[in-house]
Amino acid sequence: MGLLDSFEKGLERAVNGAFAKTFRSGVQPVEIASALRSELDKKAAVVSRDRILVPNMLTVRLADADAERMNAVGPALLDELRGLVEKHAQAQGYSFSAPVSVSITADSGLSTGVVRVDSSSAAGAQVSWQAVVDIDGTRHPLVASRTVIGRGSDADITIPDAGTSRKHVEILWDGQRAMVRDLGSTNGTQLDGTRVSEAPLPTDGVVRIGRTDIVFRVVPQAQAPARPRLSASDATRMFDTRGDAR
Repeated sequence: MGLLDSFEKGLERAVNGAFAKTFRSGVQPVEIASALRSELDKKAAVVSRDRILVPNMLTVRLADADAERMNAVGPALLDELRGLVEKHAQAQGYSFSAPVSVSITADSGLSTGVVRVDSSSAAGAQVSWQAVVDIDGTRHPLVASRTVIGRGSDADITIPDAGTSRKHVEILWDGQRAMVRDLGSTNGTQLDGTRVSEAPLPTDGVVRIGRTDIVFRVVPQAQAPARPRLSASDATRMFDTRGDAR
């Protein structure tokens, strides 16, 4: 599978049913992805024999209608675009001066369907990371050490899926590592296609409950989130008995 094919699959998975409706017409995400790759190739500068520097700050300019449609997808689109930029740079042997940033902005001077990319390099800065889950195009930050997901109103994240239990699954997050745990649900829990009762949860891992896909991500933040505290029993179960869960 090529890089652009992988990008489209990842984006479709992240936004689920909203994908076809949102991208029916106008600029397509794959066109933006191609423009970003082209911008990196065009701006690549040989610094030394084994270092080729490329811009890390990329701004995609679109016509008003196209920008509105892309921004409606939410942060999942920017995550997938950033991931594609990083994978392309790795494949080409490029280096960044700081973490990659991708943004989309409206430009009233552009016609519908036109994509323009501005780029620059920023000095390195300390980056903090936040765990989130993307469900049907909506992003939910994980602000506690334990997040319960299910169809019940008493779950931390409630999903309208009759195929899930009231408290179906929980995600444990200690600020560095994550674990998914089924809560005795009727229909079970899958992680990347394999049924699990409890397992380490990797970045971009897909937890499926009922007919709902939950995509776990760790994304850059401007400020460090508070590190949640686990109970002694949860910490022991997550790491001491299972080893490093990364």
